[in-house]
Amino acid sequence: MTFFFKHTLSALVASLALIPAIPALAQAAAPIPLAPARADAHALHNMMLGATRAGSQAGSRIVAVGAYGYIILSDDGGASYRQAEQVPVDFTLTSVAFADAQQGWAAGHGGTILHTSDGGRHWKLQRSDTTVDQPLFSIWFANANEGWAAGLWSLLLHTRDGGQHWEQVKLPTAPGQKRGDLNLLHLFPGADGALYVAAEQGVLYRSTDHGQHWEGIATGSKASLWSGVATASGALVVGGLGGKILRSDDGGQHWQNLASTTSGSITSLRTEGNQVIGSSLSGAVIVSDDDGRSWRVAATARDALTTLELQDGRADRPLAYGKGGQAKLEARAGH
Repeated sequence: MTFFFKHTLSALVASLALIPAIPALAQAAAPIPLAPARADAHALHNMMLGATRAGSQAGSRIVAVGAYGYIILSDDGGASYRQAEQVPVDFTLTSVAFADAQQGWAAGHGGTILHTSDGGRHWKLQRSDTTVDQPLFSIWFANANEGWAAGLWSLLLHTRDGGQHWEQVKLPTAPGQKRGDLNLLHLFPGADGALYVAAEQGVLYRSTDHGQHWEGIATGSKASLWSGVATASGALVVGGLGGKILRSDDGGQHWQNLASTTSGSITSLRTEGNQVIGSSLSGAVIVSDDDGRSWRVAATARDALTTLELQDGRADRPLAYGKGGQAKLEARAGH
């Protein structure tokens, strides 16, 4: 039970598509003991599930999180990495977000939420719940005080004090669903204070008042949605199981089902200008040059890609990660 709780489910990203909407949570026989992530010279070659930039300036540090509580840092655009010096848990970490160059948060198994105030070098535990197998899959902060974390069985958490206290938010039952127990897979911001949560069964939750009230939106698809972005024009682009990509120009009221050029599930989406960039379990990096309307394969990797980040926010400099850490990308001929 301990190994399953710490290192599976989201450690193998493909298994997200197989998580059933079970009404009761799996209770642990006893609380799982917390142990710090160990120093490992090979940490950078392990599976990474979340990546972000610490700050928005050119040359911002890249921070990636993944299996065994490993957190790796790069200050040279992914040319080299070092391991974070202090991480209080060895649970699989699935997501990471920074409000600025110093203040960051990571989330994962054990309901774990970690905080750093020094750009990712040292982390402290803010929250964990090892009495129940309910991992967190996504975390996002609007600023250094207000943030959200989302996970299994509609677990949505909110903080107003930088993570010192977290309260659970109850979501409404989505259209076409009998219960409000969908797995929440990715948080992302929209325009004018809107906030979205991509979920399974093709559902997107939306708040237009900074997370105070929520509504469920049916996209017309039944695919689990693993990622999403709002483009510079305000369009919403979400992707997920089986290479599914959907796009909306009106805040989620109407959706277009797009050809993504890959059958691999979309694990991450990023946007810069009118370009949208995605990673997939097929090993493809896909790019749209027209605000998410049409897509091409720009590069490929030998292994499945689990997350993506952009060096200096530039679409022509993607960093992709998989089961062996940062993946080597080969540009597709003609692009």
